[in-house]
Amino acid sequence: MRHAVTLLFATLAAAPAYAISGNAPPATGFAARPIVMLIDNRGDLCTATALARDLVLTAAHCVVIPAAYRVRVFQTGAMADVDKIRRHPGFNMANYKASRATADVALIKLKTPLPDIVVPAALAASRRVAVDETLTIAGFGVTQAGTAHGLAQPRMASLVVTGTPGSLQIRLQDAATKNERPGLGGCTGDSGAPAFDGAGPNESGQVIGIVSWSTAPKSEEGCGGLTGLTPLLNYRAWIIDTATALGSPLAP
Repeated sequence: MRHAVTLLFATLAAAPAYAISGNAPPATGFAARPIVMLIDNRGDLCTATALARDLVLTAAHCVVIPAAYRVRVFQTGAMADVDKIRRHPGFNMANYKASRATADVALIKLKTPLPDIVVPAALAASRRVAVDETLTIAGFGVTQAGTAHGLAQPRMASLVVTGTPGSLQIRLQDAATKNERPGLGGCTGDSGAPAFDGAGPNESGQVIGIVSWSTAPKSEEGCGGLTGLTPLLNYRAWIIDTATALGSPLAP
């Protein structure tokens, strides 16, 4: 089933209140420590996750436009310049724009290390998720599609897996609204945001997927319905190998 996709990439502007569509709580604990803002010289914003002190993970569609990208630490406002960008070779922007699954994964090597307040996240083990499983997303996106409300404010939301999850795409929804009315979910600015593994008695704080797209309820265009993830199952080895090649080796 094809869904109307919102490209989660927006202009950075002064914005109060919340982020992630709906009244999502502030990001705390494992969800807040590794996330950073990815911005460019046009003011566009995505979310990224530190995997090492000088390496962040984001969505490939966030870094397709030639621009001067920087990473901003939300806790302090500190900025880090980008040294190198590596998009997964399997990423296809035409497929992405056509709402087809693609390797929407990119790594960014920084020129200077992030401050100690940013705690890198680990990659989750390679596994398929199951329907009704809970994953947690955290990002800097808006609370209402088409507005700047909540942009650049770190928020988190626990969402449940729905549909037929596979190795190419995972769909999440708010368990309370079930894609029938507006609920929690990724929105503009949350592209590249981590989805943390919820396996076990507590969320692990390990990254199992990346936010790629969203819909409004009943799969219309917008936010607050479904949140689409690119699972890292097929791309975990590439991330580890590329991190090593960039001089920022990760634990396998």
